[in-house]
Amino acid sequence: MKALATVAAEIPNVFVSVNPANGRELSRTDALGSEAIEQALARAEAEALRWREVALAERAALLTELARQTELAQKDLAALMSREVGKPFREALGELRKCAWTARHFAEQGPAMLADETVPTDARTSFVTHRPLGVILAIMPWNFPFWQVFRFANPAILAGNVVLLKHAPATMGCSAAIEALFRKAGAARGLLQHLPITVDEVARLIADPRVRAVTVTGSTRAGRAVASLAGQHLKPCVLELGGSDPFIVMPSADLDLAVEAAVAARVQNNGQSCIAAKRFIVHEAVAEPFEERFVAAMSRLRVGDPMDESVAVGPLASARARETLHDQVLRSVAAGAKLLLGGKPMAGPGFFYPPTVLAEVPAHAPAANEEIFGPVAALFRVADLAEALRVANRTSYGLSASIWTQSDAEAGDAVRAIEAGSVFVNGMPKSDPRLPFGGVKDSGFGRELGRDGLLAFTSARAIWMR
Repeated sequence: MKALATVAAEIPNVFVSVNPANGRELSRTDALGSEAIEQALARAEAEALRWREVALAERAALLTELARQTELAQKDLAALMSREVGKPFREALGELRKCAWTARHFAEQGPAMLADETVPTDARTSFVTHRPLGVILAIMPWNFPFWQVFRFANPAILAGNVVLLKHAPATMGCSAAIEALFRKAGAARGLLQHLPITVDEVARLIADPRVRAVTVTGSTRAGRAVASLAGQHLKPCVLELGGSDPFIVMPSADLDLAVEAAVAARVQNNGQSCIAAKRFIVHEAVAEPFEERFVAAMSRLRVGDPMDESVAVGPLASARARETLHDQVLRSVAAGAKLLLGGKPMAGPGFFYPPTVLAEVPAHAPAANEEIFGPVAALFRVADLAEALRVANRTSYGLSASIWTQSDAEAGDAVRAIEAGSVFVNGMPKSDPRLPFGGVKDSGFGRELGRDGLLAFTSARAIWMR
């Protein structure tokens, strides 16, 4: 069977979706032409002018109904996710439940966050109000095809914006399903539109004056390209990019809990998560028992059909993704890393790669510096917390981090010193609608979720009245 890249190259302006569990083609989607894109822009502009004046209670009601529709369809949508990106079915169900939770959270809590803020000045009345920007272009990735759209779109739409959704080529089915969910919830056609468009069209949309802002979840390379275009046209943007998150384990940690979380953090979504722990930095006093338990737990994980609910690790998203991952493993071993488990693509159909553990990873190895998108863990031993923090920050990324310790002093030092958008103490990093989510350095800028995410695509307007 021909590789996806080859098939796509033979069919200009067609997006080909392939089931990563068996390599078989699922669907083909024609890219929109210029006339259809213009119609979508016109609909979005008209709806933006209408939607911004709709009462907050009505906007919130739409999100409440969106949550209900998502729950009603969760099994079918989870199966769609598993087919398109290889996500284990049970994780796909969890993703959809989180989407519904987030929609309800912003429906219930968002209106108060958007309320005008009175500010005492020399005026009779002065306050700050938050107005929506308008049409937002969202460039979304394949790895969490529903969640990453919902976590941006729910607060943005509640704030009065509308969305043009440019999803990943491999997830055209999920993208169309998201638009259908919004329509079932009662949204007008222009509120959120699924746009199967080429990269060239993305640049044209960013340049179009009707598009007021852009958000990207994806690679650092993609973020730089979009930020450059947005800057040229003075469009604000939010970038949620890659990560190489540190997972620090100190001697006082509950080792059983830390190992359990480490395994879950590394293989969530088959290891293809920007917020997944990738570098495990362990104090030398507990390095051996941690390593033994971690390798044993990783070796017990079942790899296979993502529709099987007993499977913990499904396939990587594409043949190219597996080739890239294996190359990183080979280059890390060549640089001096010690292979403790896995490290070889699995035979047979589909794009499977086994849980893999590397130890004694040199600072210059790919596993220490690059984003590893797959079930591959890199172990590092350190002498003390100061060294652990230096290793944690020895990366161009800064999305999230965790430290496992029973010492309040160590936890406090880590929270202050680690360069990341979020730091979790004795817990696995995760995104939560109640808290802002985003990174620093090459992991991007701007925030989603929380009040910061709700206001990300609004303008603060100062009102002064004598």
